[in-house]
Amino acid sequence: MALPTEPVLLTGASGKLGRCLSKCLAERGWRLRLTDIAAYPDPLPPLAEFTEANLDDHATMLRLAEGCAAIIHFGALVEYGTFETMIGPNLRGTFHMFEAALRERIRVVYASSNHVIGFYERGTTLDRDHPYRPDSFYGVSKVFGEMVARLYWDKHGIESVSLRIGSCYPEPQDERMLATWLSYDDLVNLVERSLLAESVECSIIWGASNNKASWWRNDDRTRIGWHPKDSADAWSPRFSKSGDCVANRFQGGAFSAVDYSIAADRRGTHR
Repeated sequence: MALPTEPVLLTGASGKLGRCLSKCLAERGWRLRLTDIAAYPDPLPPLAEFTEANLDDHATMLRLAEGCAAIIHFGALVEYGTFETMIGPNLRGTFHMFEAALRERIRVVYASSNHVIGFYERGTTLDRDHPYRPDSFYGVSKVFGEMVARLYWDKHGIESVSLRIGSCYPEPQDERMLATWLSYDDLVNLVERSLLAESVECSIIWGASNNKASWWRNDDRTRIGWHPKDSADAWSPRFSKSGDCVANRFQGGAFSAVDYSIAADRRGTHR
């Protein structure tokens, strides 16, 4: 399928994953309109332009989306967070991007997160339709984003693909990532297939490579024709599980452990 002649808007362009996507998509011939609250730290890729802007600025987000073929929404505050810190970038900012998509009648590729289900125990195999169990206010903000995506599809017919990104690094960093790792190449291919698929409706896809230890299955990847090619399996001998603590018990890892206040003697009955 030919690439669109119009640019694609990428928010969060100055972040780790935004920089990866900017570089790799540009190399594949995509025209990009980049934005972030922080200055872009690298030389601009070919056919790309950058605007420093705040996701909380509704008018600017609408203007940046004008004439775009799609929105890749990776802009967010990525930390455990508090309710107050999430309101601007993660709640209001996501609303602004879907409002922009509605005005332009374009698709959104939304960076959701594994933290929407972080309080399921490791070893529990999840489908995309399992109930939400966020592990943090960051996870709550990503649940909000997925629900906004659902609303704008049901009410307005705005297509979206929510990518429940696991752990996207050049290589796995710990034992948990044997299940959650997403390679950079698999991420770029996932985003590109989300943009190019003929129809996506309101899709949810687990953002993880082809890892044998994965806890996740049964999503919408066949709808977009995405097949991850990489795997964390080769790193398995490097890592071992380090004890029965909260971070090692739940799929959300360290995010699950922050502010956790349930006494140890109640853990066995807490569901």
